[in-house]
Amino acid sequence: MDNIVFELEDVYFSYLGKFPALCGLDIRINQGQKISIIGANGSGKSTFLQILDGLIFADKGAVSFCGQQLNEKIFDSVKFSQEFRRKVGFIFQNPDIQLFCPTVKEDIVFGPLQLGFAKDQIQKRLEKLIVTLDIKELLDRPVQQLSIGEKRKIAIASTLIIDPQILILDEPTAGLDPLTTRHIIDLLIEENNSGKTIITATHDLHIVEEISDLVYVFGAGKKIVKFGQAESILNDTALLTANNLVHIHRHKHKDKVHIHPHVHLDHHGENH
Repeated sequence: MDNIVFELEDVYFSYLGKFPALCGLDIRINQGQKISIIGANGSGKSTFLQILDGLIFADKGAVSFCGQQLNEKIFDSVKFSQEFRRKVGFIFQNPDIQLFCPTVKEDIVFGPLQLGFAKDQIQKRLEKLIVTLDIKELLDRPVQQLSIGEKRKIAIASTLIIDPQILILDEPTAGLDPLTTRHIIDLLIEENNSGKTIITATHDLHIVEEISDLVYVFGAGKKIVKFGQAESILNDTALLTANNLVHIHRHKHKDKVHIHPHVHLDHHGENH
C-alpha cells in the first residue's frame, strides 16, 4: 500500500456541470510504474491527467496522492503545493501552454526558480538536459521561432529540470518526426529506469508497448473499459475497434475489394 502514488475511486467530473468527462473512474497507480492511457477523442484521457495534476478536481468520488486527498483546499497550503509541484511534472499536449518566457533558457529555468531551487543546482541540471535533449543551439532563441518538435523538447526540459518523481504526459509524440519520437521514448524509458513513474496518454499505439507496464483503455462511456499488459491490449483487435482505436480500410486489388483493420497513428485533438 505504501507505494501507491495515485488512487481514484468512483470519480466523476463534468465541464460546466453538464458535459460529462469522467463517469465512475477507478484506478490505482504505483510508484515506478509505466502507465499508458488510450482511447478515442472525448473519452476523458486529458481530463484524467489534469485531475492527477491537481489542475481540476473531481465532482464526486475520491482522488488521493500518496495517501492524501487531492482537493482545492489542500492546494491552499503553500507547503503542500510546492511539494506536490516538485514531485509531479505535467507535460501538456500543446507545448505553447507551458512556454511563455522570452527565450528558451528562461522557459526551462522558470519552474525551478519559482519552486526555490538553488541556482547552482538549476545550472547543473540545465547542463545535463542540454546534452540529453541536444538543445544547446536553441537556448537563446524565442520560443515562437521553434518547430513543434523543438517546442515539445523544451516543454519536456522545463519539466525534467525539476526532477519530479512522477511524469504525466499528454500526447508527447503527437506531430513529431520518427527520430524525435525515438529520442522521447528513450528518455521516458531512462527516466522510468531511474525509478520515476511515467503516465502517458497517447493515440500512437506504436509506442505503447515500450512505454507501458499497464495499458488502460478509456471508452465512450468516459471510464475504463479494460486494462492489462500492453501486448494483450494491443492484440485485442475487437477491443480496439470497438473503442475507435482501429479503423477499417477498404481498397481494390485486381478487381477485388479488400477490407482490413488499421491502427490509428498519432491522430490527435485538443479535447479528450
